[in-house]
Amino acid sequence: MMHPVDQWLSVNNKFFPAEKIHYIRDHLMRMPEQSLGGVFAQQFKDPTTMLIISFFVGEFGVDRFMLGDIGLGILKLLTFGGCLVWWIIDMVMIQNRVREMNFNALMQATQMYGGGYPHQPPPQNPHNM
Repeated sequence: MMHPVDQWLSVNNKFFPAEKIHYIRDHLMRMPEQSLGGVFAQQFKDPTTMLIISFFVGEFGVDRFMLGDIGLGILKLLTFGGCLVWWIIDMVMIQNRVREMNFNALMQATQMYGGGYPHQPPPQNPHNM
């Protein structure tokens, strides 16, 4: 029988950066099992959904508003997606950005629900920089 952490990760791994899945697993495995329910109940933004939203209404800044970037959303709205250049850039970067935001939200949730481990990001892969 699979450990609850492995089951949760098999369903939710698309929400997080692939290079951080092992770190997330190790971090969750160290948590007390009774604390995992609160962490597992967290809702994350779907990177694919955000890409679709960015494609159809990103030139109006809707994607930025949904990510909490209100100021940039307004600027993107007023400039029609930076004359569509900014819109194209966001289309390329939105999924990775959403995954990073989900990772940060997960780390905050683990601390809130008793993980007790300070968020120390995994080492960066020098090939991704």
